[in-house]
Amino acid sequence: MRAERLVAALLMLQARGRVTAAELAEELEVSVATARRDLEALSGAGIPVYPQPGRGGGWTLLGGARTDLSGLTAPEAQALFGLLGPSAGLVPEARSALRKLVRALPDPFRPDAEAAARAVVVDQAAWGGQDKDRPALVEPLQAAVVRRRKVRLVYGGRSAGGSGPGERLVDPWGLVDKDDTWYLVAGTDKGQRTFRLDRIVEAEVTDLAADRPADFELADAWQRVVAEVEQLRSGASATVLAARWLVPGLQRSFGRYLEVDGEEPDGRVRARVAAQSTTAVAEQLAGWATMIEVVDPPEVVAALARIGATLVDRYGP
Repeated sequence: MRAERLVAALLMLQARGRVTAAELAEELEVSVATARRDLEALSGAGIPVYPQPGRGGGWTLLGGARTDLSGLTAPEAQALFGLLGPSAGLVPEARSALRKLVRALPDPFRPDAEAAARAVVVDQAAWGGQDKDRPALVEPLQAAVVRRRKVRLVYGGRSAGGSGPGERLVDPWGLVDKDDTWYLVAGTDKGQRTFRLDRIVEAEVTDLAADRPADFELADAWQRVVAEVEQLRSGASATVLAARWLVPGLQRSFGRYLEVDGEEPDGRVRARVAAQSTTAVAEQLAGWATMIEVVDPPEVVAALARIGATLVDRYGP
């Protein structure tokens, strides 16, 4: 987890005084770009971590090499614990690490640092819902990513040439938690693929060394995945007219697939909505009935007419 990396980066800086992003990346088994972002996060949070340009440069913890936290000022300690605190409520190891860090602080700083760590809570349960635990596969797959070991998956999606779960040997590159749904980004014999953890029937970490592109950066790879999915999910669109007070409701319904284009002379808002197909656009708009007017395309208008005719046929007199 990132909180663990930030603690490790800080302790490495304290032990060595100065490190490069490449050295930190090798130590933590992450990409250089990820290591650089972690160092920038520490610096941005107010920890006295500064880049040193030029030959023999790197990142330096102000005050030189130290083996404890006694060199931090009160605001710096609060910033660090505020950065790490939310993870402590979810991961026992992070909570243990924070307790050890608190003991390493000078006595006057401890109360404020502990308060900063407790200032933010991450509650993963919706109102009236149950806690959302991390899938059991996250830990072994994360270890496979870090240790660079191939994983044999039995995946519940369609296998090539069949309809049931298929077995694959993959190179695990990283894990992504998107809105409580976990994904494994991995290399396969057909290139990069993304696997939902809740569709993995079995996962066996092997002793085979996994390959990972030297320039692979998980955040960038995931953004490409998101862009591809977004393109598929916005394959059809429609232009609608609606009263301005309806726009927040349309936003909740269509999310990022709503674009407001301007205002009409009669005060209504012109907007563009999108979904994966013409039928999907029409089905989402049907619930708004006469509160909105669909201007185009004719295909969506015709689909709405079919939906209306079906409803009348089933529920009309």
